[in-house]
Amino acid sequence: MRPTRTGIAMTDTRLGELLSSAPPTLGDAEAANLARAHFGVTGALKRLTSERDLNIRLTTPGQAYVLKLANPAEPFEVTDLQTKALLHLEGSGLRVPQVIRTTSGATEVSTPHGTLRLLTYLEGVPQHLTPRSPVQARAMAGMAARLTLGLAGFAHPAAGYVLQWDIKQASALRPMLPAVPDDLQGLAGAALNRFDAIAPALAGLRWQVVHNDLNPHNVLVSPDNPDEIAGVLDFGDMVHTPLICDAAVAASYCVDAGKPLESLLNFARAYHAVLPLTLPERQVFPDLVATRMLTTITVASARAQRYPDNAPYILRNMATAREGLTSLAAVPRANLLNALEAL
Repeated sequence: MRPTRTGIAMTDTRLGELLSSAPPTLGDAEAANLARAHFGVTGALKRLTSERDLNIRLTTPGQAYVLKLANPAEPFEVTDLQTKALLHLEGSGLRVPQVIRTTSGATEVSTPHGTLRLLTYLEGVPQHLTPRSPVQARAMAGMAARLTLGLAGFAHPAAGYVLQWDIKQASALRPMLPAVPDDLQGLAGAALNRFDAIAPALAGLRWQVVHNDLNPHNVLVSPDNPDEIAGVLDFGDMVHTPLICDAAVAASYCVDAGKPLESLLNFARAYHAVLPLTLPERQVFPDLVATRMLTTITVASARAQRYPDNAPYILRNMATAREGLTSLAAVPRANLLNALEAL
């Protein structure tokens, strides 16, 4: 066991348990019974895709919800972290899911299948279905910065748990590297070596609880304007980490493989305008962006091998990460650092 920055001890086996545990299973009839019994809600059910949890859309005449059943490997405290963060954001003006209380006023329900919650369903078009543009990337950057500012000051005893999707845990990817496609082995190894070189500097940066998964499947845009961010979903990867890691996660999905330097700077400038980045944060930013791409490639490759039936969903961001890592590696690192230092 080892203490986290928030004082709770978690075993390093948590690195693998959430990655190796399949989503929970629950029949529609039982899901409907749970929603009615605990939340007093009935409606039409539609299953949603998810990597680790079970998510079911529940539509009533006046409102749509998401019934969420947490992965059995996820500690209750981690699920509670996500719930408390959403409660913290209430009144912030940010478009995020709202927590619905049970008929007895609770925010979570312990069931034999896992922790159950009900959240409001956000309307909008998933960003990954819309055309990319520099304007949309700037909107993403601004939203990412505002969300981080909204979470500033939020604390939870479980926020220091170990999660492989947290960039600062990237060194633990090495045992998974054999799962990476052969043509990416060289780039993957180089990116991980670069992370190991900058990792000691992370301790001296600003830390806080962050969303940690602003990928295009978790972001909604307006049906009338794909350059307008309409909402943010899935707080399941929240963690206490350097805030620049969260910026790097969002930026990794905004890198244009045809213009890697220009697109990275486009994101960084827009983020910096809302939440100014320190010089040490800017100096590690491009390597952290590459590390997130590496994490996406490595974890997705390993999980797709383990769960071939869910591979299409698990590999949904693989192509973007592959193109991004390849294009970013072609830009001289000095050029990246010089441009970011001039923000």
